[in-house]
Amino acid sequence: MSLNIVRFQRNNRSQWGILIGSQVVPLEVPCTSTGELIEMGRQTLKTAARDSMERIDVGDLELLSPITSEAKVLCQGANYRQHMIDSGMNPDDKSFNMFFTKSSASITGPNGKIIKPKAVRLLDYEVELTLVLGKRTSGPEQVNASNLHDYVAGICIGNDISARDIQIPQMQFHKGKSYRTFCPLGPVLCLLEPEEIKYLDNLQLELRVNDGIRQRDNTGNLVFKPAETLTEYSQIHDFDPGDVLMTGTPSGCALGLPSPLLVKVAGLLPEARKWAIFLKGQSRRPQYLKAGDRIDARIASPDGRIDLGHQSHIVVDEV
Repeated sequence: MSLNIVRFQRNNRSQWGILIGSQVVPLEVPCTSTGELIEMGRQTLKTAARDSMERIDVGDLELLSPITSEAKVLCQGANYRQHMIDSGMNPDDKSFNMFFTKSSASITGPNGKIIKPKAVRLLDYEVELTLVLGKRTSGPEQVNASNLHDYVAGICIGNDISARDIQIPQMQFHKGKSYRTFCPLGPVLCLLEPEEIKYLDNLQLELRVNDGIRQRDNTGNLVFKPAETLTEYSQIHDFDPGDVLMTGTPSGCALGLPSPLLVKVAGLLPEARKWAIFLKGQSRRPQYLKAGDRIDARIASPDGRIDLGHQSHIVVDEV
């Protein structure tokens, strides 16, 4: 059965634990990073849990991201069928992944604040199933259904917060998605048994803003599945235990893309004029995040066996 790992702050230090129901079993294990924890192995963690006599209500703890700061944050874009259709793309014609990265400095905890930088006007949300990698690689790999469990140690909730007015007009994915607090991860790192890898194809994602549903979909609608994605990504990137791969977001983001015809017409305009029109049109969309908005995200399997918990944040302006 999967292990729900949490990391929490106590007595001025971070500590690992296993979440069982509404209680956390603290673990006394000699590791500080997610990668080290994964390399200890599930059996060692289970033994440490059996040796622990303490139980703490999870509501009494300050939960941290279960992904520590040395992790590489690898990302996929436009990877859900309806999201692609809404973006003017045909998912059946797509023959390659859209890859980019986020700075590890953007990693933040599962609760708290999302800081909206002063320079950002168009702040967006993207709930994503996030794979937590478990194998060290140094070259291209062939990942398939039979060995996927060797590469994916577990999963967690991710939110790919994005500054669209930086990402798109400036053509800077990395900058627009890497401001501090722009990568909430957790609360739970769910370490999967090999037979539970099948759940990657049937997890329900949901994101709400101020209690209104903005995104809802199932990972069965991913265009590029984890095995083929990791195979392709390994051609350009080495993996380490504890690295994460954010697998794309469903439709329902604040970003509203123009029709293909309008894109063609805009292409004839001077760059400054084109982006001024884009920013003016986007600024009319009320879906973009503003100070005081609350974002809640959940991911779980329909049968309830896999539950990645509840992520909740308040947007605040940078001071």
